[in-house]
Order: sequence, then structure tokens, then C-alpha cells
Amino acid sequence: MHQNHLFRAHPWHGMDIGEMAPSIVNCYIEMVPIDTVKYELDKETGILKVDRPQKYSSLCPTLYGLLPRTYAGELVGNYCSQKTGLKNIKGDGDPLDICVLTEKVIPRGDIMLKASVIGGFRLIDKNEADDKIIAVLYDDFVFGKMKTIHECPNDLIERLRHYFLTYKDAPGRESGRVQITDIYDREEAETIISLSLEDYKNNFKLH
Repeated sequence: MHQNHLFRAHPWHGMDIGEMAPSIVNCYIEMVPIDTVKYELDKETGILKVDRPQKYSSLCPTLYGLLPRTYAGELVGNYCSQKTGLKNIKGDGDPLDICVLTEKVIPRGDIMLKASVIGGFRLIDKNEADDKIIAVLYDDFVFGKMKTIHECPNDLIERLRHYFLTYKDAPGRESGRVQITDIYDREEAETIISLSLEDYKNNFKLH
């Protein structure tokens, strides 16, 4: 057996985003809607780790994970600055986040899946661009035919928006650290994915 087959690929660096990116992408899922613990990929080992228990009642309403071989760096930060007019915005230095809609109950994370991009949130955490790409599970029976975020039920988008605006807030603590300046469509989401792929190549010196 070839030695490479003895080891699991690192979800961020070893997985491929897919030949049809940025419109159809491979995703690594860290969390599912029933998780009461926040899981996060350990960037050094590639193992899914417990980041922290969810202290409050906020649960992510969709599958949540990352896009392999993406990086929110200089290009992503500059693009956010151009779109918002805000200065000194930088990428958050993480792989690009993705939320995946599906009618199926998927009971666990630490899996990969294929998804079709439909839009995203331009989220800024302090002075860092932290875009949330929104996609639908490829060939999903209910959501799979959606091509644009405007086809998605508004109440679902608002629930997801509310989650990201409040999930870092604690009772008694002043909110406002996170802002969502725009909800953008598929074409802009694909642009941001493409920029993050270039940021990844530049950051990890792959040419």
C-alpha cells in the first residue's frame, strides 16, 4: 500500500475544493445544527477539536464548516474595504467559512460534502473580514435547485443572520463587535471564493 494512503488528508490543506469551484465546492463540515458544543478544526493537526461549550442558547441553524485551500488574506480584506468603504480591513487569516442548507438531518460533523454556492454574508468582526458563504447541499431534494440567495426563504436567512450577529455576545456584555454590512448573491460569493483561493496560494507560497 502506498504510504500516502495510510494517512487521512488534512481537511484544510489536503482536500481539494473541486474542479467546478467556485460555483460548486467541496466543503469540510465542522458543526451541525444540533451541536451544543462549538467544534473547530485544529489548524496544525487537522483534527476536529472542542473549541468551547455553547454557554447560551444560540445554535447554528445550518451545517457549518470551511472551504479547503482557501484563506482570508490581503485580497479578501481589500475586496471588503472596496465594497464597504471601510479602511484598514484585513482578512481574518482563516479558511473561508461556509453554511450549507439541506433538508436532510446530518447528525455529525467531521465530514466532507459537495455544495452549490448561492450567496453570502459580508461579516466584519472588529476590523477583520469574516465572510460567510451560503450554499445548498448538491442535489438536495428541497434546496438543491436554488441558484441564488433570493430564492431562499427570507425567515431562514434572517435566522442565520441573527445567529452570526449574536453568537459571540454574552448576557450583560455590550454587543456590536460583529456587523453584517451586506447580503450578497452568488456571483459575488464566487468572486470572494476565487480571491480566497489566490490568498491561499500567496500565503502558503504555492505557484
